[in-house]
Amino acid sequence: MVPDVIESSPSHERAREALLKGGSVLDVGCGAGVAAFALTPPARLVIGVDQQSQMLAEFRANAEKRGVACETYEGSWPEVAEGTPSADVITAHHVVYNVGDIVPFLRSLDDHARARVVLEMPDHHPLSPMSAAWRHFWQLERPQGPTSSDLVDVLEEIGIGAHRQTWSGALRTEQNLGRTAHFMRIRLCLPHEREDEVREFLVAHPASPERALSTIWWDT
Repeated sequence: MVPDVIESSPSHERAREALLKGGSVLDVGCGAGVAAFALTPPARLVIGVDQQSQMLAEFRANAEKRGVACETYEGSWPEVAEGTPSADVITAHHVVYNVGDIVPFLRSLDDHARARVVLEMPDHHPLSPMSAAWRHFWQLERPQGPTSSDLVDVLEEIGIGAHRQTWSGALRTEQNLGRTAHFMRIRLCLPHEREDEVREFLVAHPASPERALSTIWWDT
């Protein structure tokens, strides 16, 4: 759901800097479109790319509600890049950890942006807070990477000089302890009879209300 008033963030601010009045935004992995609609105005055209048709339907509905011109393209990036138009600014929020081959993804973003690309991502993988649980239940040490710093290194290796701004953002957490324990137990590959143990672990190790985020951007 996209709120009527979208709270500003460093990611929105870096994108807005590169937009002229009446400009266009291409939102990759758009979901309902928070990253794009935070930029309207000044943007008058929003282009959404997502693998889920339901998300694209919500994106179009939000554009209509705001009186903003809209185009949508269903599929994963960069597979649908060839048929997707360029835009002044490209945004991709909370997407890169799901990308299997990151270099073609980044190059294609760079090719499609007339002014700037803005990425937003947690400094560590969204499932990294489960590392303590893996250690507790299985005595396993989970990998510490990749991280947002690693992404900046990759960009440098392929010839793109990017900037990075770190900040803290609120972490949305499931309020129902039973549901949280259920899904964590499944992720931990534990049998059903150990769900109470997972619930006890969650009570003893409450989630942080915030997480470290990075805004990474470059001009094209």
